[in-house]
Amino acid sequence: SHRRAVNLSRKAILAERLRRQRLLKPAKTAEDYAALFRLLQPVSPVYNTYPGNPPSLVHREASDDQAATSSWRERREIVKGRFLRGTIGYVFSDELELYANAFRRPLGRLSQDQRFVLDTLTHVGPLAPRQMGEETGLLNKQLMPILHRLQQAFLVYEDQLDRDWERSWYVFSQEWPDVTIESDRWDAAAQKVLRRFLHAHVFATAEQIKDWSGWSVKGIKRLLQLMQANGDIVPRTIEGLGEGWTRAEDASISAPEPPPTAFMLHRSDPLVCASTSELKRRFAGLEVLE
Repeated sequence: SHRRAVNLSRKAILAERLRRQRLLKPAKTAEDYAALFRLLQPVSPVYNTYPGNPPSLVHREASDDQAATSSWRERREIVKGRFLRGTIGYVFSDELELYANAFRRPLGRLSQDQRFVLDTLTHVGPLAPRQMGEETGLLNKQLMPILHRLQQAFLVYEDQLDRDWERSWYVFSQEWPDVTIESDRWDAAAQKVLRRFLHAHVFATAEQIKDWSGWSVKGIKRLLQLMQANGDIVPRTIEGLGEGWTRAEDASISAPEPPPTAFMLHRSDPLVCASTSELKRRFAGLEVLE
């Protein structure tokens, strides 16, 4: 009977995860989809699609969600940045400060080329990559890695309002003067973001948190200790899922078992990102496309 109870708990967690991520009942209204987008931010474009495509939560909206996210992007309601593991994602602009503080990869001393590019944007920008190449004399293959690393540090901002290749780059602080990014804000920002992640995933292991976020093992351990001490989360051991954490309010849940269901998920989907290590172990040596 004990084994049966544990199995039912596992099923309840997985069923509730599908429900909260709207895979069982896709969002039908703009308000519901916006709430889901906020919960699952940062949201990435579909993996291996045309560069500049808008973000998408596949299978989670009754209609084509790229029409909605394209419109949000054009109006700058959502903005582009490098968040999870330094990869491209979109967040609502009114929460850019939260996610920038949670996912920034700081740069200590800038290299000579990094300083050159940043100074060029400061004094001449905004500039498209082609214009930057003309100003700096750097080849595109030299320039883009520099811009991407500066973008991960939130020192530069790439403005993407549509699928156009000619996107302007700005100095982040000049384009977003009201957004404050400080190293001492990481704890608070990361805890808030992690709480949302646990809400969406119901239960997660330390490995899943690391796979999704890209945070260091040391940083994740610190976050979990702080949140557990505050009573925000509780440790759980679930047969078939392992040792992990839930929000305190999810320590005891029940959910009806869903009917047998299958979804094809791309490699940038939130559920896939959180299971990267597990999937590599399960499908070692194979090229998994979806």
